[in-house]
Amino acid sequence: METELSRQLGIEHAIFGFTPFPEVAAAITRAGGFGVLGAVRYTAPDDLARDLDRLHKHADGKPYGLDVVMPAKKVEGVTEADVEAMIPDEHRGFVRELLARYGVPELAEGETSGWRITGWMEEVARSQLDVAFDYPIKLLANALGSPPADVIERAHDHGVLVAALAGSARHARRHAEAGIDVVVAQGYEAGGHTGEIGSMVLVPEVVEAVAPLPVLAAGGIGSGEQVAAGIALGAQGVWLGSLWLTTEEADLHSEALTAKLLAAGSGDTVRSRALTGKPARQLRTEWTDAWEDPTGPGTLPMPLQGLLVAEAVSRIQKYEVGELLGTPVGQIVGRMTSERSVRAVVDDLTRGFERAVTRINRIAGRSAT
Repeated sequence: METELSRQLGIEHAIFGFTPFPEVAAAITRAGGFGVLGAVRYTAPDDLARDLDRLHKHADGKPYGLDVVMPAKKVEGVTEADVEAMIPDEHRGFVRELLARYGVPELAEGETSGWRITGWMEEVARSQLDVAFDYPIKLLANALGSPPADVIERAHDHGVLVAALAGSARHARRHAEAGIDVVVAQGYEAGGHTGEIGSMVLVPEVVEAVAPLPVLAAGGIGSGEQVAAGIALGAQGVWLGSLWLTTEEADLHSEALTAKLLAAGSGDTVRSRALTGKPARQLRTEWTDAWEDPTGPGTLPMPLQGLLVAEAVSRIQKYEVGELLGTPVGQIVGRMTSERSVRAVVDDLTRGFERAVTRINRIAGRSAT
């Protein structure tokens, strides 16, 4: 499953696996793909360094990358306390009432939220880069599009390719103009933050818009046949995230959440602003339903919503409150029906890819005669 981009990066399969778990990223790389560690949850540089150490140690000398969340424009001097002060009391009261309604216990005294995401903040994201460039990463991806120009330049000075996610051809063209090396065309079906366009439409539009830059197809891909479809549409590889959540190496810290993922169908997700303030595909729960209720206060813009719900999400996860328990995940969740090793997932993808290519070649051969 080689493409020009996979050969450039020195990987066997053009499978790029995004994950918040260093063990999963390392396993993807060992299996011949390209593991990408998500950095958004790291608030302390030492914690990121610890997990990059683990990833590097277990990658067997093979390449890997890092995914950050940075706005294109520099926003300096804004502290977390400044943002916290913008959250209305009405929204805080809504969260308290919702947790009380479902009997969600408080965190223990002195215990802090483990879900608090501040990686979008300028000072935090840049401290992550200070750590990242001490490691031999080969790719720096940005979930919010093109990072600031000085970050792109810094990455290139280290010999690191820069990738950016795009939900439309217009976004992709802006990335190309900014000097991005790889565009990830992420369709509506994907988990996490997504746009409005499905992958089958989006991928060829982006390929045409940014040619000759390489494009990775993302969203609704969980089988080798779907990988082949992405390649057939012009992509030079696939970007997979949700598929790794139920692997044996993943560390969700919740048997209940794993069970919900394994039981969910492709229609059991919803694009909701409930977690971050931006539309993000996730399991549909009574938590997401509550934020869509017109009698409620509605969600806040990013990053206010994420800070507002951080402690609540940690409490829901810690106590495994079934009705409210969810996670970002794509529509491909319907294919995630058993816990498997990362290696088994990659092997299944490559076998499915080979079946699809054989089928197409057989049809093409008949057509030629």
